[in-house]
Amino acid sequence: MERSLPTNDHLLTKWEARTIMIKTSVTLQELRRKIYIKAKADQAHRFWGLYVHVCKITTLEEAYHMVKKNNGAPGIDGMTFDDIEQSGVASFVQNIQEELTNGSYQPSRNRIKEIPKANGKTRKLGIPTIKDRVVQGAAKLILEPVFEADFQDGSYGYRPKRTAHQAIEKVAEAVVKEKTRVLDLDLRSYFDTVKHHLLLAKIAKRIADDKIMRLLSQMLKAAGKEGVPQGGVISPLFSNIYLNEVDKMLEKAKETTREGKYTHIEYARFADDCVILVDGHPR
Repeated sequence: MERSLPTNDHLLTKWEARTIMIKTSVTLQELRRKIYIKAKADQAHRFWGLYVHVCKITTLEEAYHMVKKNNGAPGIDGMTFDDIEQSGVASFVQNIQEELTNGSYQPSRNRIKEIPKANGKTRKLGIPTIKDRVVQGAAKLILEPVFEADFQDGSYGYRPKRTAHQAIEKVAEAVVKEKTRVLDLDLRSYFDTVKHHLLLAKIAKRIADDKIMRLLSQMLKAAGKEGVPQGGVISPLFSNIYLNEVDKMLEKAKETTREGKYTHIEYARFADDCVILVDGHPR
């Protein structure tokens, strides 16, 4: 979305406004890069002072554009993107910032929608309001680089610059290398059964910011007593944090059985689906 910004009693051209927005975006990307580098260099470091970055207008604007790009149905309040555009995006984002800053922000309950599955059953989607999606998106933008530094090589689901096709290629390469004993794992009702206290404890190992932790707790409570909503912007990040210890266990298994460059085990995980491949050597 292009905007004209007032300065010196005249309006900037669209090109100038776009240039300012690009610079703002680069600033956020630079922050994310610095967070990632610090997290990667010191894997015991607990980050503090992140909440202020979640509350920045630039972060919230980026989160809004990210959420709008994905579109999606309205939440329980019925508000659509058209409604927001008509009343003004700037004031919408400003109101969110004020609520986050003064501590009055409270997420709404998710709107529940049942989606049919191929096996005749249904998948329950929890759809947050657009306002809550923006807040989740802002939190994700700041927290994601912390945990990206911790995630393992075999994890492909909902991560930057990683795709399902890459996971399939990794499995195919393992089969070519004679890892032909295959365990195909699918965690039953995974998203619906995530324990909030366990997830928050895992996050707290890296985050020492009480305001961030309170915000994340609010998001989880809006989804119910347990589980993370399929439909939430930050839910994929939550799901990867929750299963990261499983990935670490599989990476350790790979290294334990390694003989030079050759490994006897390979795996690829995409969210709650995981394929483990073992070679056919008898032992």
